[in-house]
Formats: sequence, C-alpha cells, structure tokens
Amino acid sequence: MKIGIIGAGSIGLLFASYLSKAFSITLYTKTSEQAEEINQKGIILQEGSTQSRVRVRAFPVSKWTGIEELTIIAVKQYQLDSIINHFTNLECIPQNLLFLQNGMGHLKLLENIPAANIFVGSVEHGASKVNTYTVSHNGKGAINVALFKGEDGSIKEFASVCAKINYPITLKDDYYNMLVNKLVANAVINPLTAILQVKNGELITNIFYFAAVKKLFLEISYILNLENPIRKFRTIIRICRKTAENRSSMLKDLEAGRRTEIDAILGFLLDEAAIQQKTAINIESYYYLIKGKEQVRRGVN
Repeated sequence: MKIGIIGAGSIGLLFASYLSKAFSITLYTKTSEQAEEINQKGIILQEGSTQSRVRVRAFPVSKWTGIEELTIIAVKQYQLDSIINHFTNLECIPQNLLFLQNGMGHLKLLENIPAANIFVGSVEHGASKVNTYTVSHNGKGAINVALFKGEDGSIKEFASVCAKINYPITLKDDYYNMLVNKLVANAVINPLTAILQVKNGELITNIFYFAAVKKLFLEISYILNLENPIRKFRTIIRICRKTAENRSSMLKDLEAGRRTEIDAILGFLLDEAAIQQKTAINIESYYYLIKGKEQVRRGVN
C-alpha cells in the first residue's frame, strides 16, 4: 500500500518513521527546504537513548496529487484550509483520507471534501520535533481511527498491517464519541498547562491547580452533556500521571511563538455552548487568556 503523509511536524515525522517499516511512504512538507533535507538525511527517530534512521521520499505539499491509496493529513487544524483548497486542483478523487487533528473544530470542514472515504483519528503518542528531519518519541499511547464518510474496508487492511509492525491502530465505531473523549482531555490539560506554564503532572499534584482542573472539567461536562463523567475525569487524571513529565503541545506552541489550536478546542466548546444557550465562564476566560498569550508571543496586533 502506498501512503502519503501531509505534514512533517512531530506527528507526521513519527508516522512516517514507523509506517515506513511496512509501507511505501511519501512525505509532503510545508517547504521545499525541509523536503530536500529529508531526502538527503532521511528521518531520524529518537526513542530514549536509541536512535534510528529511515528513508522516505519527500516533496513539498504542492506536489501532492492524491494518487496514494491512503493519505494521512497530520497538520494543525488551522492549517487545514490551505490543504483543503489544494483538493480542488486535483485531477483525481483521493481514495482514502485520514485526518489527525486535535479538537473537533475541523469536522465541519470535512463534509464537502471530494474523497471516496474519509476517516478521522486521535493520537495519544507523545512526540516532539527536534529539527526538520528528527523526531523524539517521548511516550507511547493509543491511536484511534473511525469512519467519517464512506466505507471502512481500506482502513481495516491498514490497521491489520500496523499491528504487525508494533504500531497499533484501534478502530472505533463512533467518530464523534471518539473525538469527544480526546477533546475533553485536551480541553482541560492543554489550556491550563499553557497558562500556568507547567508540566502535565503538576495539574494533579498541586492541590490548587487540581481545583482548577475540576472546575474546568465540570463546565466541559455540562456543555457536552457527557455520559459517565466520573470515568472521563479519571481518564484525565490517568493521562496526567502517565505524561507527568511532558509539556503539552499548547504550552510548547506558545513558548515557540506559534499559533495554538485553542480555536479547535475551547473555541469548539464555546460554539457548542452558544448553540445550547449555556454559559461557559471558565472556558471563555481560558480561551481569551490563551488568545492573549498568542498575541504577546507572536507579536500579533
């Protein structure tokens, strides 16, 4: 199976590294310079004290034609518009597209994409991009995938092969509940760690931070009408313990002066609150605080 991966950030590089063990991978990058470096040096995967190098083909994203049997879109949610606009210039209709974005704000963008089958996924692996061709795998987690539109035969074949190379993909029946579960964790951990500038574990070891975690979770549960909220709250605690030494992606984005995915996460929840005519004081406050930090760090007026 030929696989294309659009996006060469931490997740794109991580997927390319592992999937190259069993598939023919073409990686599509934001810039020609990054593609040239990857073609020359390969992708270096760091896991603890070990390091390995894999070879894949790389091209700038403008060269993607949609001919692969599966294309994985691993860009930030706010970068999707330019990618989706590129779809209109394709001569063929892509067979299978898998979108890996945080939050749920991107779902409305997928409804009218011309593709035979569309899938969405959530990634719980910890990864960080060291440089343009090196990725550090900081912690193993689950990869969940569900059908958004079309048929799921191809993704089953893909998941079967992934299991054999120790990069398991779990197929879910309900994409909405799958993404809600990831959204709840992201909506609590990411904004709080970014505002407080702390590692994930401090949210549960500091009693005052933990009080803020509980208040934010209760409001999210109210907006999403969560079933079995206690179980979901325990999941958040478990994630904080498991990733105690990790810095959230939102915190790292702010530190690097990059745009965050706050609109896809808390922005989505604010839209849901408005639709239901519910107040969301905590969500709204944290949303504005992150947007304010974005403005300061990125120098945006």
